[in-house]
Amino acid sequence: MLRGMMTLDELSEEVKQGSIDTILACQIDMQGRLMGKRFQAEYFVEGAWEETHSCNYLQATDMEMETVEGYKSTSWEAGYGDYVMKPDLGTLRRVPWLEGTALVLCDMLDHHTHEDVPHSPRAILKKQVKRLAEKNMVANMATELEFFLFTDSYEQAHAKGYRDLNTISQYNEDYHIFQTTKEEDVMRAIRNGLHGAGVPVENSKGEADAGQEEINVQYAQALEMADRHVIVKNACKEIAWTKGKAVSFMAKWHYDAAGNSSHIHQSLWSADENQPLFFDPQSANGMSALMCHYLGGLLSHADELTYFLAPNINSYKRFMEGTFAPTKAIWSLDNRTAGYRVCAADTKNVRVECRVGGADLNPYLALAAQIACGLDGLENKTELEPVFSGDAYMAREARDIPKTLRGAADSLNSSACFRSAFGDDVIDHYVHAANWEQFEYDRRVTDWEVYRGFERS
Repeated sequence: MLRGMMTLDELSEEVKQGSIDTILACQIDMQGRLMGKRFQAEYFVEGAWEETHSCNYLQATDMEMETVEGYKSTSWEAGYGDYVMKPDLGTLRRVPWLEGTALVLCDMLDHHTHEDVPHSPRAILKKQVKRLAEKNMVANMATELEFFLFTDSYEQAHAKGYRDLNTISQYNEDYHIFQTTKEEDVMRAIRNGLHGAGVPVENSKGEADAGQEEINVQYAQALEMADRHVIVKNACKEIAWTKGKAVSFMAKWHYDAAGNSSHIHQSLWSADENQPLFFDPQSANGMSALMCHYLGGLLSHADELTYFLAPNINSYKRFMEGTFAPTKAIWSLDNRTAGYRVCAADTKNVRVECRVGGADLNPYLALAAQIACGLDGLENKTELEPVFSGDAYMAREARDIPKTLRGAADSLNSSACFRSAFGDDVIDHYVHAANWEQFEYDRRVTDWEVYRGFERS
């Protein structure tokens, strides 16, 4: 068992000893955030570990927790009833950066049937993992996460209207050891905190702009990886806050700054023999026919899956040429200008890196979408298009990544692949979320408009 992970019996013993007094029971909302309750530890181990409840609006709100009208699953008319929060005790872990605290992630169940709520993020990913299991396959995946670290606290940033913020460095710190030494007060606490919470950290590093960081944790099977991802994001925010600083995972926090990505590495392995199914030493680049079909599925549905990689208006500001964020949904070998990069060619670790997603994605939805498209490619034996070489930014005739949320939502809405894989109600739920996000943006007056037009229009 990884350090920091706990069984219910171990938790009960620590509660008796008084070393743990608080349990965070958390569900994942549509934005990929932790939502839930803080339990008195004694009450949790006496019975709340079996289930608790929450208002079902938590799976139908926007970033501002607005009770958005028009969802089929819940509404004012239906009374905003409860869902069951069912703790997954396999996720029970210590939270080292919070005193006397443990955390458990919960599945969302229908209050009456006790079946998974189909549009809840964890249920969506579990459904695609089950499809893989029926084919005796597992997906090993990893999500890199980038973020900006600020010397301002969250409270100071808010008071300043999120203007004139100070990043923790003044220059591009990509791989820079001296600059990142100056940031170790926060980054060392993040690495050690995550390690102590059962999230095996590989490394942190400076990224390609002033104050930009990257944190990488070990790959895992899909559901475990998504669980790690949401814990990493929450940990980074909480630990930075305890240090009087702030971090942001916005896809594009400032026009002049690089974007924050969440690259997704993925490969399929046999469930019974743990053999790499993407590797064939007799094939070009070591890419098996199965891998080619899987990647073919990703590319053939690239427009449709973009919403699950870029779910917010701001997400699309990141796709700028010459910034290491892709603009073309094409594949290439070890080429960071392409949307899909094949890494470790000619080795058993050959894999696909999807570079489209931003750090604002919901990992459960993003990983489920990748698997669904890959499975479609396998089932239909989708032929892989020719490999691209060169500067993908200059490939003017190549397939564009959708440039707006509106375009991505329209593609998702008309997707037969996703309606089959996720179900009509699930797709309608998230298309409605996308359309609401677009509506909210369309009616707002931005600082850019006022600055540009106040006097000159």
